[in-house]
Amino acid sequence: MTSHSVPVEVHDHHDVRPIRKAAMWVFLGSECMFFGSMIATFLLYRNETGDGPGAEIFDIPFTSASSFILLMSSLTMVLAHNAFENRDPRATRIWLGATALLGTIFLAGQIFEFTEFVHKGLTLSTSSFGSAFYMLTGFHGAHVAIGVLMLMAMFYLSFSGRLYDDRGLNVELVGLYWHFVDIVWIVIFTVVYLLQV
Repeated sequence: MTSHSVPVEVHDHHDVRPIRKAAMWVFLGSECMFFGSMIATFLLYRNETGDGPGAEIFDIPFTSASSFILLMSSLTMVLAHNAFENRDPRATRIWLGATALLGTIFLAGQIFEFTEFVHKGLTLSTSSFGSAFYMLTGFHGAHVAIGVLMLMAMFYLSFSGRLYDDRGLNVELVGLYWHFVDIVWIVIFTVVYLLQV
C-alpha cells in the first residue's frame, strides 16, 4: 500500500486594512479635486451678484458658531476612534452618537441659514453668485449628511457587536471621511464667508 499525501489548501490571509485605507485616501483625493473645482467656480463668480444680494447678507457670527460645532465633531470623532481601538463599546457608542449629533446640529444651522438667505432674495437662480454659493455649500452639506448616516450606522452596529477593524466600513474609515469633511468646511468658510467681508 502506498501512502498518498493529501494536498493541504493554504489560505493566505492578507491584512486588507492598508488596502482599504489606501482606497479611502484615493476617494478623498478625488473629492479634493471635486471641491477644488467648486471653490474655483465660486471664486470666479463671487462678484457676479446681478440685481440680487451678495455676501452682505451673511451672518458671520452665526456661521462661525456652526463652524465651531462642526469642528468640535472632529474631536468627538477622535475620541470615538480611540475608544474603538481600546475595545470600549460603550464609549465608542457615546462618541459616535455625539459626533452624529454635532453634525446634525450643523446641518440644521445650514438649513436655517439657507432659509434666511432665500427670504432675503438669494436663490439658486438669483445670480451666478447665488448658484455658485448654493452648489458649493449645498454639496458640502450633502457630504455631512452622508457622514451622519455612516456614523448612525456605526452606532447601530456597535450594539450588535458587528463593528470590525478589518472589514466593512469601520470607525477608522468613517473617521477619515469625517475629518476630510471638516477640513473642507474650514476652507469653504474661509473663502466664502471670511474673505467676502
